[in-house]
Amino acid sequence: MAASTIRACPTCGQHNRIPARRLADPATCGRCKHALPPAAEPVDADAALFDDAIAAARVPVLVDFWATWCGPCKMVAPEVAKVARATAGQAVVLKVDIDRNPDLAARFGISSVPTFAVFKDGRPVKVQPGAVRSDALLRMVQQAG
Repeated sequence: MAASTIRACPTCGQHNRIPARRLADPATCGRCKHALPPAAEPVDADAALFDDAIAAARVPVLVDFWATWCGPCKMVAPEVAKVARATAGQAVVLKVDIDRNPDLAARFGISSVPTFAVFKDGRPVKVQPGAVRSDALLRMVQQAG
């Protein structure tokens, strides 16, 4: 079964399952048929959702590798959210907690947090360790697009 995330309908509140490969696409609520916009917020990703989103994305994917104990990660979270809002439909923003997903961190050699990576066509094209502002993250995404 393909990995998915849940998006609540702004009209009726229905929780709709959205496949990872469709995070950048508009959808329709299963209950009221109201249009659901593309993901405009960072999506928490486990290994399955990460792999599905990276493999099938038609747009760049910005990944925020972070940890709950990391002060700079918490400070940069609003910047990551800005990028998700600004790139809705043109990119996908994932958040990967390295403590809950150590295999993903190891797979990509993440040794410090926060670390940001932009993936295009299933592979990383840019990796940036350290806290950065939304304008720098946006440039990374735009250069990959």
